[in-house]
Amino acid sequence: MIDHDWRNPDYEPIWAERGRRLQLILETDGMAKGLKEHYKHNPVDFICDWGVTFDPRNAEIGLPVTIPFALFDKQKEFIDWTKDRWQGREDGLAEKSRDMGVSWLCVAFSVWMWLFWPGTVVGFGSRKEEYVDKLGDPKSLFWKIRVFIDYLPPIFRPVGFNRNEHTPHMRIINPENGAAIVGEAGDNIGRGNRTSIYFKDESAFYERPDAIDAALSQTSNCKIDVSTPNGNGNPFYKKRHSGKIKVFTFHWRDDPRKDADWYQKQKDTLDPVIVAQEIDIDYNASTSDAYIEGELVASAQNLGPADVSPIGGFCVGIDAAHFGDDESVVTVRRGSLTLPQRSFRELDGPELAASVEQMLDEIIQVNHGEVAYIVIELDGPGVSCYDALRRGRYADKVAGVHTGARQSDHVNYNLRSLMWRRAKDYLEVGGRSMPNDTELKSQLCSVKYKYKEGLLLMQSKKEYKADFGKSPDRADSWVLTFAVQDAPKSGPLRRGLKMV
Repeated sequence: MIDHDWRNPDYEPIWAERGRRLQLILETDGMAKGLKEHYKHNPVDFICDWGVTFDPRNAEIGLPVTIPFALFDKQKEFIDWTKDRWQGREDGLAEKSRDMGVSWLCVAFSVWMWLFWPGTVVGFGSRKEEYVDKLGDPKSLFWKIRVFIDYLPPIFRPVGFNRNEHTPHMRIINPENGAAIVGEAGDNIGRGNRTSIYFKDESAFYERPDAIDAALSQTSNCKIDVSTPNGNGNPFYKKRHSGKIKVFTFHWRDDPRKDADWYQKQKDTLDPVIVAQEIDIDYNASTSDAYIEGELVASAQNLGPADVSPIGGFCVGIDAAHFGDDESVVTVRRGSLTLPQRSFRELDGPELAASVEQMLDEIIQVNHGEVAYIVIELDGPGVSCYDALRRGRYADKVAGVHTGARQSDHVNYNLRSLMWRRAKDYLEVGGRSMPNDTELKSQLCSVKYKYKEGLLLMQSKKEYKADFGKSPDRADSWVLTFAVQDAPKSGPLRRGLKMV
């Protein structure tokens, strides 16, 4: 292995060594066959021995733009990790800082499979077709694949391979062994044929990620999500923190080409959100239009019930759902402590009301105290639950609210905005304990905001569902506990009262 200075690279010795090695192979009977068998089980060796990558930024410093793919240690780990996922028939997720060469690694791995594993099919998907395959565009994945194959010694290319014939749009065919590399984009991801492994490029930015996951679940046993973070409110974040999938982290500190000076330059020249998202792999800070910062929720979730002293009555928020994918969620908060939320599916209003009453009976029996108020939204399916609760044993504690009701406080556009403002103020005080629920955090840190007529206006349920494919049920249930302070006198409340 030739010593390589990552910050001041000299590629000539590597090219010279490859030439010497190729000459030896051509002059030695049986050596090529033996090497191919070795490479079949050792993709890192194959890529380091013959792979190339492309970097147009080399031109201005006098270096070639097409260079040998000399893998550093973390890149080697990723290739082996990906091989383990494929052969183990399991999914994986790679979170990354920018400019770590991950796209080229996926390309190199796909060509390795295409060459040495007959009949395999490698899939690539991205949110736009131009990122998958666009003629003459180096940013497209298939442009990279074609370049990688072009620079292989002819002895390692498939017998009968012709670039014009076997690399049509969004498809690379191996005529010798029947393997293929295929591409898809946008809503078409997962609708093609079955694949041996599927790389989902920048999957945190897909418009309809749940539908894509559902489609791919039927077509591949190994899906690899690869992306920089895009906030908390997407399936990539949830998958990353679920504990149910193998995760590979590509942090800039793992790259021998980068150091503290490089990082400082990024901070000096880039927007802080971009630094967080594309360099620091910070899910909490990687969106600029979410109202509640991830760090606020993370701080509360890092405190357990024993770390706070809850006082006062139990404040209850109920977000009732229609039948379908949404869930009805009940939140119980007592001062600085929020208890684990409970969710219910496919319950009508009276059934949900009965479940809430039973839940509160159990909480009061265990924790003592009394219910301060029960808040339920009346704009939608909560009406029948509200009516049932008003006939039950907590009737005098029940408040119905219209979150769209305009406010006259000169800062909040409607009650929904007022509740979210109070919730954020509550978290900013500190000393709060919340359940360590990644879905709750994801929703709280992804509801967006804007200003209308100079007043705070929060993203509506309908708008949120259009963005993320589901309602922010858990977030809205928790925020409803900030609608009122005192137990209601009777009937629905049109406006929130004092902050809790």
